[in-house]
Parts: sequence; C-alpha cells; structure tokens
Amino acid sequence: MYYNYYPYPAPYRDDPVLIRNLKKAINGEFSAVQCYRKLAKLASRDDARKQIEEIRRDEMRHLREFSTLYGTITGKHFMPKQTEECPDNFTRGLDAAFKDEQETVDFYLRAAEETSNVKAKGIFTRAARDEQNHAVWFLYFLMER
Repeated sequence: MYYNYYPYPAPYRDDPVLIRNLKKAINGEFSAVQCYRKLAKLASRDDARKQIEEIRRDEMRHLREFSTLYGTITGKHFMPKQTEECPDNFTRGLDAAFKDEQETVDFYLRAAEETSNVKAKGIFTRAARDEQNHAVWFLYFLMER
C-alpha cells in the first residue's frame, strides 16, 4: 500500500519515538497473530479455541490500526516480521502469551504517554485495554490446567 499524502504535520512525521513505537507495535501484533493461530490449533477444548480465536481477531485489528497510522504518518508501508517464537506446547504457549500480553500493556501505556499525537494516543490506550483483557483470559486458561 502506498501513501502519497501527509495528513499529519511534519512534527509527527519527524517523531522518531512515535515511529519506533509503531514499528515495535506492528511487529508485536504480527507475532501475536501468528502465535495465536498456532495456540488455537493446540487447544483441546472448543471454548478455549474460540476465545483464542477472538483474541487473535483483536490482534489483527490492532495490527491494522497501527499499520494504517504508521502509513498515514510516514507515507510508507512497514513490512512486519515475526520477532517472537511461539511454543509448540499449549501450556507453555499460554504462559508465553500471558507474559507477552502483560508486557505489551505496559509498553502501550508508555507509548501513549510519550506522544502528543491524539490519534496514536487513543489507539495505544484502547489496545492496552484489550491486551489486559487478553492476559486475563490466558491466565484463566493457565489456572484451569
């Protein structure tokens, strides 16, 4: 996707912290989407599988929102890469997902505080709320085991 316009003023295009945070968020969401596909397949119960698939849809939405904002600000497309490995074992996958979601909440809240871009602030804050909810689900499934 190519963007040939810059609706944001130069200060946002030249904000290296915001751009770095968006790249990290895009890679993180892309990695989560890949991992949760695998985790859903490893789930032995339908209710867990369905919930993980719902979480994965949230992560896909976050990926879209962060990617669109990045493109709007920079005029460029960022190609995400998987930056985290996903365990092949369901319990280890749940544990890794829980920890990642918790760390992501902290990162997104910090990223929201670090920017004056109102749109970015809102996207990071809403995503942080979703990530916290995801962490609770992963903890629930861990505690059941």
